[in-house]
Amino acid sequence: MRIHIAPEKCIASGGCRRAAPQLFGQDDDGVVTLLDPAPARADQAAARQAAITCPAAVIAIEAD
Repeated sequence: MRIHIAPEKCIASGGCRRAAPQLFGQDDDGVVTLLDPAPARADQAAARQAAITCPAAVIAIEAD
């Protein structure tokens, strides 16, 4: 799995960080940052949940 983000579309809801704090952070303005673009298998479900629940569709998941 590979995670891609489009921070320019982020509305700073923070849902990604709540769903997967090991994968996503936020900058000083609350905009999403990507901490790990290639998560371990144990974190992949959390990455998918973050992508599904993102209100601005900022997170894209690419399968291996």
